[in-house]
Amino acid sequence: MTYWLRYLLKEPYTALSTPASREFVGLLFKYGNRARHKPELVKFGGFKLQVPDVMSFLWQHKEIFADEFYYFETTNNQPIILDCGANVGMSILYFKKLYPNAKITAFEAEPEIASILHRNLKENGISDVTIIDKAVWTDENGIWFGSESADSSSIYSTSEKKKIDSIRLKDYLLKEEHIDFLKIDIEGAENEVLTDCRYTLGHVQNLFVEFHSYIDHPQELANVIRIFEDNGFRYFVDTNQHRIRPFTNHRYRGNDVMDLQLNIYGWRE
Repeated sequence: MTYWLRYLLKEPYTALSTPASREFVGLLFKYGNRARHKPELVKFGGFKLQVPDVMSFLWQHKEIFADEFYYFETTNNQPIILDCGANVGMSILYFKKLYPNAKITAFEAEPEIASILHRNLKENGISDVTIIDKAVWTDENGIWFGSESADSSSIYSTSEKKKIDSIRLKDYLLKEEHIDFLKIDIEGAENEVLTDCRYTLGHVQNLFVEFHSYIDHPQELANVIRIFEDNGFRYFVDTNQHRIRPFTNHRYRGNDVMDLQLNIYGWRE
């Protein structure tokens, strides 16, 4: 096969190469034309979920189930997982599929999304997950938080803010002797939280951070990477996007509030 033909067929081949990726294509056909930001019940892989936005669900499925962003290996039959930013529960369903006996503590800041998370886990027969309906932060004094549709609520939101309860992640890290997987997807609060946890990550085996850079705010990626390095993680950074003309195209997928989003994967060898 010539190079140009391999290049043209690469994406279609990748999109159909596994059962989960083929399922994603099927979900695109089924739900891809639905209106944005309208609650809907979706079904996939034996699961039923209430979601606030079908498009967000589709890309969560692609990242979590098709591309397996959170796949990790452990010899622990009951791995300890802290899921910071659990959203409607897609990541929890994946973790439980991967390790049915996993001990999961899930944090979700947005009250309406947290309510959906509770409902989805109950609907899918998952009752052994501890859900904390509070924001992951650096103290327990609460945090001003802007609510957005789907999965974009943030301390940097331009919408009207409200004060919500918070927990200090560092306290939860100190409670565990070993953490198999720590997921941090907290829409811009990751730099402050990781800085506060800088010296309490030594017993974390796998660390996933979704890094967000908000326009008109310091980017601070170097600090986040330094925390990975100071704690002995090997890491991989993935932008998950192809940006044309990046010297003039400064927005993340046309986003009005962010100019960069990265996935950072850290592990111990």
